Amino acid sequence: MKSNEAVSYHTHIASKHRWFDLNLKEVWRYRDLIVLFTRRSFVLTYKQTVLGPVWIFLNPLISSIIYAFVFGGIAGIETDGVPQLLFYLCSNAIWIFFSSCVTKNAQTFTANAGVFGKVYFPRLTTPISNVLASIIQFGVQMILVLLFLAYYLAKGAVSPNWWAWLLIPVALVHLGVMGLGFGIIISSLTTKYRDLAILVNFGVQLWMYATPIVYPLSQLGDGLMKTILLINPVTAPVELIRYAVLGRGTIVPAYLALSWAITALVAVFGVMLFNHVEKTFMDTV
Repeated sequence: MKSNEAVSYHTHIASKHRWFDLNLKEVWRYRDLIVLFTRRSFVLTYKQTVLGPVWIFLNPLISSIIYAFVFGGIAGIETDGVPQLLFYLCSNAIWIFFSSCVTKNAQTFTANAGVFGKVYFPRLTTPISNVLASIIQFGVQMILVLLFLAYYLAKGAVSPNWWAWLLIPVALVHLGVMGLGFGIIISSLTTKYRDLAILVNFGVQLWMYATPIVYPLSQLGDGLMKTILLINPVTAPVELIRYAVLGRGTIVPAYLALSWAITALVAVFGVMLFNHVEKTFMDTV
């Protein structure tokens, strides 16, 4: 007797398809594979290391101490009245999340060429799992942020906007989709232009300094430089998260909407280019 719960579907694999054929329904059918890839991406990052997952805490903590010493101590950059260590811990957690979404997905085709060349599954499951693994890492790092936040709350040194915490998941989706879009665009182009793979890490570092990570946006006044940084699509979600967690941040609705528009365009174009390249990338990788 056939089970009434049995579900059958047909998968058609072809070498050519339309640019707008995104196959998102097929990606959803492989959601179990996304979960497995997410676990693999998170576990392999710290496998065969002495300290293991402790690096999730040490990396932002050490970076934040260095930033507090260099930018806060030597350069004398103010942090809007927020304790410097807490400011840099929060900013680091946000930037590590976004940058890992970009850098991991920028290596999608080159890092997974062996698997992609042997078995079929929706290739988009791999970059999606990278974003989910980065979200888990961000969540773990936020534990450290919350510990310092509780300490400074007890001292009365910080006043978070608790109602805005509801917007943090939205901001994470915003950054995750943006990082996925930029990452898979770079990954698609590096199948032919390997120079991009060399430049991506350097470019991400420059991008960090073009984003208010080691300094608050309010320190730039109201000049041209502030406008340029507001056009940067990463600025708006970063300021939104800091506004919620630290109680300090510059929220400009018009530039937040612009950031969402850029994110949508980058994501759609990235998925289209990714799906177009995946059919022939084995000939060039």
